[in-house]
Amino acid sequence: MQAWQVHENGEPSEVMRLEQVEPPTPGDGQVLLKVRAANINFPDALLCRGLYQVRPPLPFTPGVEICGETEDGRRVLANPALPYGGFAEYAVADTAAVLPAPDALDDAEAAALHIGYQTGWFGLHRRAGLQAGETLLVHAAAGGVGSAAVQLGKAAGATVIGVVGGAEKAAVARELGCDVVIDRRAQDVVAAVKEATGGRGADVVYDPVGGEAYAQSAKVVAFEGRIVVVGFASGSIPSPALNHALVKNYSILGLHWGLYNTKNPKLIQHCHEQLTELAARGAIKPLVSERVPMGGAAAAVQRVADGVTTGRVVVLPGLTEGGAA
Repeated sequence: MQAWQVHENGEPSEVMRLEQVEPPTPGDGQVLLKVRAANINFPDALLCRGLYQVRPPLPFTPGVEICGETEDGRRVLANPALPYGGFAEYAVADTAAVLPAPDALDDAEAAALHIGYQTGWFGLHRRAGLQAGETLLVHAAAGGVGSAAVQLGKAAGATVIGVVGGAEKAAVARELGCDVVIDRRAQDVVAAVKEATGGRGADVVYDPVGGEAYAQSAKVVAFEGRIVVVGFASGSIPSPALNHALVKNYSILGLHWGLYNTKNPKLIQHCHEQLTELAARGAIKPLVSERVPMGGAAAAVQRVADGVTTGRVVVLPGLTEGGAA
């Protein structure tokens, strides 16, 4: 089968190689899945660089989120068990963690529903307790993680402020349903949020960026607000001033979604049921900006790593270079 292999750590475009390899053999409690679509996540770039919290043995195939097909023809969602990741024709996954793919979504959309939307749902509902009528501020609102949070915030009845970088991403954020869009390249984020909220600030801040975005979050979070720390796409991990959190009376909440797989897997199933229902009534739908053939995977992972994409970029093994499936 065809699979992208990483033999040494480095930038995705330099270290990912498309090779012919033997299909993986599932271990105990695992299942072999035909990959119908593999969604690209920022952790795929971190895996290539050797900077992710999981470091699979070399060589490995990246790709942490797929829509796959079982031997009996069922469409499912899965997080492949590394080193046999999703940028391949076949992947391996733990049987207990495989979830049914929602009928309302095609393969590419379904592949993009799992990690980003689960993270958003846990962050906004389980950790921050977002309520209808509250104001939600989402950093990197046009990106894969941010776009999911925007849709989930709107579905929950919140007023959503999206922060983006550039006019193109601002247009995407508006299409996603943001009530207010702030272009950090052209506007003062702190001043714009205060103006949009009448000086009150945001009740919940969803931050997958870190760095300067977190510093802005601390300045605009409302009384009894909650900042949900999801990741550090900026590459800079901030050091929160806890005296500031005390004086302003806000909460800083960490979210590592993967922990729920071991600490409380039933919650992941419950969340998936909620997401499936939201997708069925059209309240959420992953924004797939690019569908690329297998041969374009390395370049696409690099684009995601460089932060130049919007929404989700999905690899479709069955797609030809000309665009036909």
